[in-house]
Amino acid sequence: MITLRPAAERGHADHGWLDSWHSFSFASYFDPEHVQWGPLRVINEDRVAAGQGFGTHGHRDMEIISYVVQGALAHKDSMGNVERILPGEVQRMSAGTGITHSEFNHDREGTTHFLQIWILPERTGITPGYEQKRFDDAEKRGRLRLLVSPDAADGSLRIHQDARMYAGLFDGAEAGRLALAPGRLGYAHLVRGRATVNGRALGAGDALLYRDEPEVRIEAGEDAEVLVFDLPDRPA
Repeated sequence: MITLRPAAERGHADHGWLDSWHSFSFASYFDPEHVQWGPLRVINEDRVAAGQGFGTHGHRDMEIISYVVQGALAHKDSMGNVERILPGEVQRMSAGTGITHSEFNHDREGTTHFLQIWILPERTGITPGYEQKRFDDAEKRGRLRLLVSPDAADGSLRIHQDARMYAGLFDGAEAGRLALAPGRLGYAHLVRGRATVNGRALGAGDALLYRDEPEVRIEAGEDAEVLVFDLPDRPA
């Protein structure tokens, strides 16, 4: 079964300094049909205005991934990390027993466009952790490059969940496939551009949810950037 999640049907909040689209229930947006997909709990597509950002706030017992599409995101947390996240870089923060952090766009003119992704951990109460890594476009061109995994395979970032996140860039004849083992869930999110995914024409912000399907198949891209998740069929 493959279910389409159209971009325009996501939750939306415009705070002036922040324009945010919610693929799953978040804050004041609640949709009982879209609370989570396996342990995938949040995909927020955020655009942060110049000179604005999220002040210091707390999290616990969540695996948080930041994926910057445009601009830069300044990060500071209670673990002592002070970083700048750029397009092509992926940040993983394990909140565990509790952390506080802030995220800002310090640019005077440009907007920062990024995806904030939350995955429920396989167990609670872990020691908080932080990791950040760059994945060049060449690694993602015409293929799905593993970015996040439970075992840091192939140089990926490690999360505390049996989940994997891939990214790919596709144009023209370039194509990518990801096999899904029996009993696994899949989720494909089109970050930008256009592509045909399992025979369906998708635009930016559209997503497909997979259950009992053998593979995710991407082709006919037009400046397409795609995130694909391989997930256990359980909440956490």
